[in-house]
Amino acid sequence: MIPSSIIYLAVMLGVIIVWFVLFKRPVYEAVFISFLLLLTITGTWENVFVYVEDALSTSLLYSMVAFVAMSILLTKTKIIDSCIAVILSLIGRVTGGAGYTAVIASAFMGALSGSGPGNVMATGAITIPAMKRSGFPAHLAANIESNASYMGNMIPPSSNIVAAMGAFVALYPESNMTTGQFWIVLWGISIWFIIQRLFMVWAFCKYYKVKPMAKEELPNLKETLKSGWQGLLLPVIILLPFVLDYLFKSTLFTDRLGEAGAKYMSSSILLFIGGLASIYTCLIAKDKSQVTLPSVAKMFANGVKTIAPSIAVCIFGYMIGSLFGELNVADEMGGIISAWNFGKLGTVIAICAITCFMGMVIPGSSLVVIFGPMFITTLANVGCNPLLVAAMLPCICGVMCGITPPLGLGMYAGMTLAGSDFDKTFKNNMWWVAAQFVLEVAVLMNWLPILGL
Repeated sequence: MIPSSIIYLAVMLGVIIVWFVLFKRPVYEAVFISFLLLLTITGTWENVFVYVEDALSTSLLYSMVAFVAMSILLTKTKIIDSCIAVILSLIGRVTGGAGYTAVIASAFMGALSGSGPGNVMATGAITIPAMKRSGFPAHLAANIESNASYMGNMIPPSSNIVAAMGAFVALYPESNMTTGQFWIVLWGISIWFIIQRLFMVWAFCKYYKVKPMAKEELPNLKETLKSGWQGLLLPVIILLPFVLDYLFKSTLFTDRLGEAGAKYMSSSILLFIGGLASIYTCLIAKDKSQVTLPSVAKMFANGVKTIAPSIAVCIFGYMIGSLFGELNVADEMGGIISAWNFGKLGTVIAICAITCFMGMVIPGSSLVVIFGPMFITTLANVGCNPLLVAAMLPCICGVMCGITPPLGLGMYAGMTLAGSDFDKTFKNNMWWVAAQFVLEVAVLMNWLPILGL
C-alpha cells in the first residue's frame, strides 16, 4: 500500500506541475490550489483557519518584506550599479574579470533581494553585456550570471534563510541559537560556493580563451570610488550587527543587558536591519527626488508585483507546512528514507537528489518550510551535524531549484539577456549543476572546514 505521505506529496507536485508548467500560471496560484486540494482530500477544512494563523503568526514574513523592499530601493536608486562599477574597475582588467565581477556582484545583490530571476535581470543587464564584450560566449555569460544570482538565496541576509533557522530552533530549542551565530555558519558555507563559482569561471575562461576587458571599456577607478564608495558601506551596515551578536552576545551584551535582554536583542536584529539599510540607501541616493515620501510610496506600489508573489508563495507554503505537520507527513517521509539504510553518504546523496528534483517544481522557500525539519532529522540520524544541515537548507532547496533544467528560471532569465542558444546553454549549465551537487555533498559530509562550527 502506498504511504499517505507519498500520496499527499504526489498531489502537491501534480497540481504545481499542471498549473505552473502546463498552464503557465504563477507558482503562488499553484501552491495555493494544492493547499485547497489537500484540505479536501484529507478532510481538514475545519482547521483551515488554524493553518492560516500558523502561517501569518511568524515575524519572518516581515523580515522577508523588509529585505525585498530594500532591494527595490537599491535597484531603483542605481546604488547597486555604482557598486558593480567599482568591482568592475578593480578586477575587470584581469582575464575573465567581467565574469568574476558577475559572481561577486550577483551573489551580494542576490543575498539582498532573495529573488533569483529578478536578480539575474537586474545585475545581468550590466554584467552579461560586459562579459560578452570581453569574449565570453553568450551561453557561458548566461550561466555565470544565473548561477551567481541564485547563490544569493543561501547568503544572509536573504529572506530565504529565515525558515531554515526557524526549523532548527523548533527542533533544538535548547541550543539557544542566535541569528548572528546561524548567519556566521551560513557565511562560512557560502564562502565555499563563491570559491567554487570563481574557479568555474577561471576554468571556462581557460577553455574559451577569454581575454581581459579592453582598457577603454573599464570604468575609471577613481571616479567610481568617488561616486560609489558610500554604497560599499552597505555590507558593513547589514552584516556588522550580526557579527557583533555572534562575538559578544554571551559576554558584553549579556553583562550590559542581562541574559534575557541579550536574547531578545539577538532575535530582533533581523527585524530592524532591513529598515536601517533602507534608510541609509535613501540618505546616500544621488537623486533625492527618487527618495521623497511620494516617490518611495510610488516605488513600492509599483514593486508590489515583485514582492507579492514571493511572499504569497511563502505564506501558502507555511500553510501547507502546518497541514503536513498535523498529518505527520514529514515524519513519515523521514521514516521511509531512513528505511533505505543508505548510510551517511548515501543518505546525503539521496536528500540532495530529492531536493534537486522537487526544487524543479516547488519553490525553495516552500521546500524548507514543508520538509526542512524532516531533512534535518533524517540527516542528523545518520551522523550529520544538524546545525550544518539546517544552514545548508537554503542551498540544497533554494539554489538548486533555480539552476536545474528544464525548469530552472534563472537559466531562462540569463538566456533572455544574453540571447544565447538553448542547447548550448543547457549543456553548459549541467556542468554548473554537477559542481553544485558535488559541493553540497562535500559540505554536508563535513569534509570541508566551515566558519562558525
